[in-house]
Amino acid sequence: MLTLVPTPIGNIGDISLRAIEVLSQADTLLCEDTRVTKKLLHILQERYNTELKPNQEFISLHSHNEQSFVEKLDPSIFEQNVVYVSDAGMPGISDPGQVLVDYCIANSIEYDILPGANAVLTAFVASGFVNTQMLFLGFLDHKGSSREAGLNEALHNGYTTILYESPHRIEKLLGEIEKTEPSRELFLAKELTKKFQRYLRGTASEILKTLDGNFKGEWVVVIRAGEKQNSSAITQKDILELDLPKKVQAKLIAKITGENTKACYQRLMNL
Repeated sequence: MLTLVPTPIGNIGDISLRAIEVLSQADTLLCEDTRVTKKLLHILQERYNTELKPNQEFISLHSHNEQSFVEKLDPSIFEQNVVYVSDAGMPGISDPGQVLVDYCIANSIEYDILPGANAVLTAFVASGFVNTQMLFLGFLDHKGSSREAGLNEALHNGYTTILYESPHRIEKLLGEIEKTEPSRELFLAKELTKKFQRYLRGTASEILKTLDGNFKGEWVVVIRAGEKQNSSAITQKDILELDLPKKVQAKLIAKITGENTKACYQRLMNL
């Protein structure tokens, strides 16, 4: 049998009783990082007097080897208790896990998924954005046209949209949103459940001003739902590339974003 076990995203107190039980009874643990999992089990032993099954086997299974690992799997491995854990949070959410589940379905192998800590849902509820239809896009591509397309999808799909972002690129993301959607309201959650957890809500420029260059930590970005645009719709970048007077550009951009025309014109003049 395979069991996917979510682990705390920061506060160790968020581990569930079921998760402790399954981890303690595992014969084989498939781990995003074996060092992280071993550290977690050590903490459970020290803090909660957890008794672990003797001779547990730890196998590395991460995003770079997941597909090749599954292709070499023998279904007989699941005749024992096999557990998959990512470093933090729910397996399968921007982490490996789904390929394993698909393998179990294809080979009629029993499996179970434990509920638990999840940064996406935690940040979504904490945002207070009342549109309950949400879309999770994970991490955007780092650069190029694919990143631009991903950001455009995040801003113009009509849903409250959630992204993950690293401390190295959160400033870049906020700058991109400030340029294209300056009036869009955002909610940022930093280091969820950890000692330095922090919530910020406002426009991109307001949040950048509040942060004042302090971008350390892992971030979840919740974007308030905007007007939905067709994937083929013209974007602000398309308009800015046209050889048109700034006033005409401002009128066109205001049409597709809902921004005040005068405010849009002033913003274009300041670019």
